[in-house]
Amino acid sequence: MNFDYSDEQKMLKDEARKFLDAKCPPAVVRGVLNHADRAYDEALWRGVAEQGWLGAAIPEAHGGLGLGHVELCALAEELGRACAPIPFASTVYFVAEALMLFGSEAQQTKWLPRIAAGAVIGAFATSEGPGPTTPRSVRTSVSGGRLSGVKIPVTDGDVADLIVVLAGDGLYLVERGEGVAAEVLTTLDPTRSAARLTFTDAPAERLGDEDGFTATERVLDRAAVLLAFEQIGGADKALEMAKGYALDRYAFGRPIGGYQAIKHKLADVYVKNEIARSNAYYGAWALNARAAELPLAAATARVAASEAFWFASKENIQTHGGIGFTWEADPQLYYRRSRQLSLVAGAPAQWRERLVAQLEMKNAA
Repeated sequence: MNFDYSDEQKMLKDEARKFLDAKCPPAVVRGVLNHADRAYDEALWRGVAEQGWLGAAIPEAHGGLGLGHVELCALAEELGRACAPIPFASTVYFVAEALMLFGSEAQQTKWLPRIAAGAVIGAFATSEGPGPTTPRSVRTSVSGGRLSGVKIPVTDGDVADLIVVLAGDGLYLVERGEGVAAEVLTTLDPTRSAARLTFTDAPAERLGDEDGFTATERVLDRAAVLLAFEQIGGADKALEMAKGYALDRYAFGRPIGGYQAIKHKLADVYVKNEIARSNAYYGAWALNARAAELPLAAATARVAASEAFWFASKENIQTHGGIGFTWEADPQLYYRRSRQLSLVAGAPAQWRERLVAQLEMKNAA
């Protein structure tokens, strides 16, 4: 079975890279990093919306392109490579996917066209503090169509117009406004903002009929595959940066890339990246085909991609040596993003547990 992109998907990926090379150089990422009052780059967000990327997997009937999830994976990889400082993941991988999975026709008709047009930013609020999210840890509740509770941290929660919130009995849609207060949090990666959201009798609308934790796991499985492609894109860029510097930097009369220590370092990065890519391709197939193997494929892709991006970003800094640790150097951008992406849908340790559980279920069958 060939898991690689088709020619048309490769063309889409190439065009996305050209667009992001022009519209999202490191200076754009630093523009958000260096200014605490900027949660994301608005010009890039508008540009991405005009390209139709926000609606890549959204059906044409709801204002999207109807391309499919493999095409969305290709776009995610390029966004990760560019370290794009926009709320794409929260809006598309989480909220749009939740709406397509569980939304009623009225909910999809109301929200999906606005998401595809870039008129709405989404956030997915499940965590209520450190540690895994469990039925015992979730205290957010709904009574009479009003939701109350605290969610922390919520990626892009400070700029979200529509929030999908996990309460005790299900997922709920909450619009930014009445009964919703946001407090911006200080994080390692300011190019992807996070907030503490306090809900006080906020108007809420049930999203689907499934149990909240079952529904959340289904959304996370889909988001995990898409996030894995962002992580692969970032890992590949980190390797490219390290290789470029190793060929240009001379020490004792020769490029440092000629020394075995650097060769072995970059080879290890390459191996981890390729393993992560193989697992992500499997996840993309399972997602696009709605295969029963999706939970297993998603956990595998998530674990491998999180490890690969962290390792590549770390070794990129090490390869750059002393300059790699400075504010002026760009390797920090990818290290920050590697840490942010590894936590946004649950820590790697939680995904390793899910992977083990899925393997045990498969072996028991």
